Amino acid sequence: MQQQSLMQTYGRLPVRFVRGEGAWLEDEAGERYLDGLSGIAVCGLGHAHPAVAAAVAEQARTLVHTSNLYHLPVQEKLADRLCAISGMDRVFFCNSGAEANEAAIKLARRHGHARGIDEPRILVMDNAFHGRTMATLSATGNVKAQQGFEPLLPGFVRVPFNDATAAGEAMAADPSIVAVLVEPVQGEGGIRVPEAHYLEQLRFLCDRYQALLLCDEVQTGIGRTGQWFAFQHTRAMPDVLTSAKGLGNGVPIGACLARGTAADVLQPGSHGSTFGGNPLASAAALAVLDTVQEQQLAQRAAQLGEHLLQRFHDELADLNGVHEIRGQGLMIGIELDRPCAELVAEALADHLLINVTAGQTIRLLPPLIMNDAEADQLIRQVVRLVRRFLA
Repeated sequence: MQQQSLMQTYGRLPVRFVRGEGAWLEDEAGERYLDGLSGIAVCGLGHAHPAVAAAVAEQARTLVHTSNLYHLPVQEKLADRLCAISGMDRVFFCNSGAEANEAAIKLARRHGHARGIDEPRILVMDNAFHGRTMATLSATGNVKAQQGFEPLLPGFVRVPFNDATAAGEAMAADPSIVAVLVEPVQGEGGIRVPEAHYLEQLRFLCDRYQALLLCDEVQTGIGRTGQWFAFQHTRAMPDVLTSAKGLGNGVPIGACLARGTAADVLQPGSHGSTFGGNPLASAAALAVLDTVQEQQLAQRAAQLGEHLLQRFHDELADLNGVHEIRGQGLMIGIELDRPCAELVAEALADHLLINVTAGQTIRLLPPLIMNDAEADQLIRQVVRLVRRFLA
């Protein structure tokens, strides 16, 4: 089924989806598939959500794009909403999570130069994933993703995730570290949930060493973990926050938010984006935020995620070959004791969409609007797949 006119950058599965509704996708033959992945944490409201569809259609009839040379009322409204729910002061809009993280990296470096540091460095984590641009790829802790793209950019210091002691030792030893970049929950790294006070410990270290705390919430944001943003499960307030994926429910948009002095680092001419936060994308994102708030979908994600975790523990935890079951909200990881990438194709044959990340972790990112019956079907199908695989 490979399309020869496309660069072969993806090992695509043998299916062509043509429409979707809620937690379901439909292929060319009319076969329906339960979506346990949400476009990799993008379609939190499911597919073809009427509020997003209406907002996009109305905005497309009115104004799609003018560029950021001008004031855009719908973009300004979205910025106000994002600042209100996050506690940040200002927003830079772009088109993706990688671009949002790229903006955060540039902001941190500019902050370092303002402090008189000629070669500012950023502390990053093992197994992290921040994107595929050259800077975000260099910050990423995935050798396989980096292979063939060397030389990577300098300016990053890597320590183990969920190890505040190692972070503190690195910052004490290197005064050129001007920021810490961290995912509150590692997604691509295998749904790794840190200890409860990890972010707060990093916040303390950043305050101690005059560094910025940068939270990459591209995958964890917009209600997925049970709060608007995962950092809100803690008392650690970041200086810079990135968002994308679920923000537009499939319409490309990214955001780099900042507060305090960090909000003033980027000035006219220092950064930009042609399409970032254009009226169409901003209208879609506003519809997403309205829907998540009105339908209390962050709370729903917390409740449904707890149910899924408990059921998976009940059904699988004592099974030989299941190493660990973990997650937060609707980010669920089932780690096996062996590589299991073949389960993705087996699930597809069973009309279920899942993902395997970090080699041996089944990653589930179901939509926030998934109902109880669909959740129970997801559980049954995943349990059946795992039991059959480990038999």
